[in-house]
Amino acid sequence: MDNTRVYKMSFASVYPHYINKAEKKGRTKEELDTIISWLTGYDQKALQKIIDNKTDFETFFAEAPHFNPNASKITGVICGYRVEEIKEELMQKIRYLDKLVDELAKGKAMEKILRK
Repeated sequence: MDNTRVYKMSFASVYPHYINKAEKKGRTKEELDTIISWLTGYDQKALQKIIDNKTDFETFFAEAPHFNPNASKITGVICGYRVEEIKEELMQKIRYLDKLVDELAKGKAMEKILRK
């Protein structure tokens, strides 16, 4: 499967959808940003720079300050695929983020989402 199109999508183009998904379910942008920070190590200032620069997903994950080692504890199905079985590393990271956003929208407690 060719995932080049997904990798070249700007994070800024998807971020509003993440916010919308969370807020529709009564969660906050701040909670979403906490999840993104936990997964990637980006702080609020760096995240805003990524959005402003329209950084693509490939660069977003390649330049992540600290990809959380506990990300491997994220399991389950997203878009019909088990995240723990995705072979392509970049696609797996993107799906980890998607899965965390889904968990937030489904009302899961932050402690569980952040694998504490």
